[in-house]
Amino acid sequence: MSNEIVVDASGLSCPQPVLLTRNALKQHPERIIVVLVDSAASRDNCQRVAEKAGRQVVSSERPEGGYRLDLKP
Repeated sequence: MSNEIVVDASGLSCPQPVLLTRNALKQHPERIIVVLVDSAASRDNCQRVAEKAGRQVVSSERPEGGYRLDLKP
């Protein structure tokens, strides 16, 4: 079993990426959560939610466009 949970919120507008991220954080407190979004606003909002939950966040741009957030416990 992989230690990563992927939340693909590409194409969704706020607040949906934030709600999906918050739900994943609650359901998987010990796992790495990878969040995929396609806008800077969604990236920033999801990052804030993760940091408030005590997660370390590593953000990177995806080659195909959009952003990847690695939310580490």
